[in-house]
Amino acid sequence: MKLPGFITPNFITVARLVFVPVGVYTLFKNGGDDSTWQYISWVVFFLLGMSDILDGNLARSRNTITEFGKFLDPVADKVMIAAAMISLSILDRLPWWITIVILLREVGITIFRLAIIKGGVIAANKGGKIKSTFQNFGVGFYILPLGTNLYWFRDGFMAIAIILTIATGIYYVQSAFKQGK
Repeated sequence: MKLPGFITPNFITVARLVFVPVGVYTLFKNGGDDSTWQYISWVVFFLLGMSDILDGNLARSRNTITEFGKFLDPVADKVMIAAAMISLSILDRLPWWITIVILLREVGITIFRLAIIKGGVIAANKGGKIKSTFQNFGVGFYILPLGTNLYWFRDGFMAIAIILTIATGIYYVQSAFKQGK
């Protein structure tokens, strides 16, 4: 599919940031307990997640990878996941400790990236992409109105996301120091 020239990878990333409040709104609609709105919210966050894949593929296909995009894309990912997790915790559908552990890592790495930016941006690696996938799907399972018989799956998926979140955070910092950033 050929996209118009004004639709750049960075345009998609900014659009993802702009539409995060729509996902939050749909999570809280009708008190957060309406299964129809839970499905709608899941679709909104799914589309936001898919736009992350689209902007990356578009940047590579058009050879338009920019330093701004390499920085803003993970920030948009973190804003999206933070908004969903905080909303779910406020609604008592996701334990606060999970939100705190994941967001402390995400904010910590973002601050770390800002501190080392003069040495160049460290692009996302495969581990970080796998971590993001598990976080996104894990949070998605908390957004969906799953029956209690599927909580083991949802919780197991999130446990893997937490392990990957911590492990990739450690790896990211170690990689930066090895590169002399």
